[in-house]
Amino acid sequence: MVENIDIDEDTKEIIGRGTWIDKQALRVVDRKDNLKGKHPSLIRTESGLGASGFPHIGSFADASRAYAFKLALEDQGRESEFIAFADDMDGLRKVPAGTPPELKEHLGKPVSTIPDLWGCHDSYGQHMSSLLIDALVKAGIEFTPVSAYKLYSTGKMAPQVIKLLTNAKQAGEIIKETTGSEKYVDQIPYHAICQQCGKIYTTKAIKFDVEKGKIEYICEGEEIKGKILEGCNYHGWSDISKGEGKLTWKVEFAARWDLLQIDFEAYGKDILESVKCNDRICREIFNYESPTHVRYEMFLDKGKTKISKSKGNVFTPQDWFKYGSSQSLALLTYKRMKGTRTLSVVDIPLYMSEMDYLEDIFFGRIKEKNQARKRSLIGLYEYCWHLKPPEKPSIHIPYSLLVNLISVAPDTAREEFIESRLRLYGYLKEDASLDEIAEEITYTSNWVNDFKSLEETKSVLSNEQKVAIKMLIERIENITNADSIQTAIFETAKTNQIQPRDFFKLLYQILLNSNRGPKLGPYISTMGVKNVIKTLNKNLL
Repeated sequence: MVENIDIDEDTKEIIGRGTWIDKQALRVVDRKDNLKGKHPSLIRTESGLGASGFPHIGSFADASRAYAFKLALEDQGRESEFIAFADDMDGLRKVPAGTPPELKEHLGKPVSTIPDLWGCHDSYGQHMSSLLIDALVKAGIEFTPVSAYKLYSTGKMAPQVIKLLTNAKQAGEIIKETTGSEKYVDQIPYHAICQQCGKIYTTKAIKFDVEKGKIEYICEGEEIKGKILEGCNYHGWSDISKGEGKLTWKVEFAARWDLLQIDFEAYGKDILESVKCNDRICREIFNYESPTHVRYEMFLDKGKTKISKSKGNVFTPQDWFKYGSSQSLALLTYKRMKGTRTLSVVDIPLYMSEMDYLEDIFFGRIKEKNQARKRSLIGLYEYCWHLKPPEKPSIHIPYSLLVNLISVAPDTAREEFIESRLRLYGYLKEDASLDEIAEEITYTSNWVNDFKSLEETKSVLSNEQKVAIKMLIERIENITNADSIQTAIFETAKTNQIQPRDFFKLLYQILLNSNRGPKLGPYISTMGVKNVIKTLNKNLL
């Protein structure tokens, strides 16, 4: 069952497909329709593609949600486009874990000018952004790629840079009022690339010559991440129309929103002040109504540490695709925006199970009496399929069941073993074949190869349930026959005055982390009575 999703149960009128995505998309439409002056009817959503380190699930989620809004806008009859903006003019502030140590020589340089040390792309920045682009393509997300480096180097960003720098004093005051930083009250908010050492964060902009379109700067060094990054003391000029520098991020969002006419961009709570700052600059300097925003929380690893490219606790979209479907990853990003979530690879089977549940709701296999919840769950399922859901339901087999079967299957005739057991358990009917669950077998085979078994979940048992489990263990410890095991389960439930369906459900939760499963007698016989007893005993502690 899907828990902790954003559902607006008080809304009597169904907006779009009944999800929070549709409701927020309507806000984007209202903003667009109320803009003053002439604006293109096309509604653009945007997300940034970080290019300084390995892309993680949080980076993917940002893009995935922006695409969901594009779909919702189109579903409401509006023309829309999703812009994937590569921040490839950013400087490298720290050597990310898992990257070659030679990167240390390039600290402070724009990632678009750092060579690709893997030798497969034109630059380090292009290499990193390509990893996220690859994930978006695999997930079926349609986007228009835009490169910061290309915008600056072709001069397309020049009008916005000029507008901002001629109003630098006003921008500095806005930065001070919204973030508390006084750095840009008397300093130009622009980072020139030093022509001598190639670094971008070590330069200080001194003067802007609007007629020449150039910035005077000196490479004097800067403190980054608590460490001093040495400058080379070079004194030179940067041409704003040739990609020889960039605006500081405290003002750059506003410039690109104006240039690209962006109508929606979500943001993480860690950059709230920056977003407020850029919203004001967008309105007060560029005279462009700032985009509609949705604030999201961060993904944390199981140690409650923010997932970060530089810290090396990166959980990538490619990791997910190895063990789970793109729809289950979409579910992670669409089910809700609010609240911080801990995340690791071990959560993938849970999201695969939730997709099965949503599919059952969608096709009416499971009845949902709450109509507000039903419409939201069906809408959520449709968005996970990018509004192109399948025409018929798939075969649902618990992830843990496949993992367990694969882990005990003989090396020879493995597929025959799995197929015979699934037919025995009733999952594969006469007209079904193993080919219909080929992807699920691939995911779970990868899991077994890498982790051997699923992380065991421990159920909280009542005293009555513990007594019944202990009795069952005593009754089956010397039995191997499947029918005898099945009979022992029924007799144990009856002896302890527990409804058989409730006892079976309890056993499924302990053995498969599911509310349903195969016929337990044959399953326990296949898994081995000793192995099953071992799992049952762990839940008695």
